[in-house]
Amino acid sequence: MSGPSRILVVDDALFEQHAALANHPERPARLLAAREGLLRAGVASERLPPRDASPILLSRVHTEPHLALLASWRGRRGMIDPDTYVSPHSIDAAIRAAGGAEALTEALIRGEASRGVALVRPPGHHAEPDRAMGFCLINNVAVAAEAARAAGVAKVAIVDIDVHHGNGTQKAFYRDPNVLYVSLHQWPFYPGTGNANERGEGPGLGATVNVPLSEGADDAVYVEAFGRVVLPALRAFRPGIILVSAGFDAFVADPLASMTVSAEGYAWMVSAMELVAEELSIPMGLVLEGGYDLEGLAACVASSTRALVGERPKPSSGPISGRHRIDIARAEPGP
Repeated sequence: MSGPSRILVVDDALFEQHAALANHPERPARLLAAREGLLRAGVASERLPPRDASPILLSRVHTEPHLALLASWRGRRGMIDPDTYVSPHSIDAAIRAAGGAEALTEALIRGEASRGVALVRPPGHHAEPDRAMGFCLINNVAVAAEAARAAGVAKVAIVDIDVHHGNGTQKAFYRDPNVLYVSLHQWPFYPGTGNANERGEGPGLGATVNVPLSEGADDAVYVEAFGRVVLPALRAFRPGIILVSAGFDAFVADPLASMTVSAEGYAWMVSAMELVAEELSIPMGLVLEGGYDLEGLAACVASSTRALVGERPKPSSGPISGRHRIDIARAEPGP
């Protein structure tokens, strides 16, 4: 693999065509903000040509009835649930978003670069195998994980830093010992999953690691959670690739959550994972999830992209409250 002096980027104008008639938090302006953040980062990048997701990989993540339901929405407008809308181009955009995450993963595994970013929408981590929910239609990062395995990677790590728990990703791999799913998220909060005792089932027991955090968690809380839980889990698992569900809605000004993470805090998380990827000589890719404060989204994409190529940020520090220490202790991986 080449060094992290440049990154691969997936983007597509089709992602802008997923748009609600009324004002909705998951709006095309989010993509414009993410693109602005990438420009601010000033990192050398190479664009990957857009493509649709492989039907085979889609079927490894989602059930046929779910995919058929999505197909029936093509060209239409409406609400799948109270949160999740469909516009005439949404299904095409969702298939292209999953394909973008897939293409990025395959290019990283081929060694075209060692780091990459998929600026995709709609987001994906709430999409369960058999249903759309939480603004998500298809689970982009889960499709990327299956792409990695189809390309010969034996073990895949997914780290979810979105403020909401990725119930869809967890459900897709809950019994799978070869996909490590780690999530840090506000708790209790939407979608109601992600308790620390959710650790996987059967052969997958222990390969799911949830780190529920109380509202108000700041950079210092996330730093401790990474040091005590996330990084040890990654090093013990020794994956062949790290995929990050890069949701930036734990940002201090985000309107949909109550955390207080700074752009530098996000950069620190990405940098910490990038160091593990460097230690293991494996690729790493970020797949865009949430983030609904536009300036915050731009700032977090910029700082995280710089961290992805080796810039080592310093998060703002502060005392860690007792309740956060308890949350982190409950999530610590066991023997």
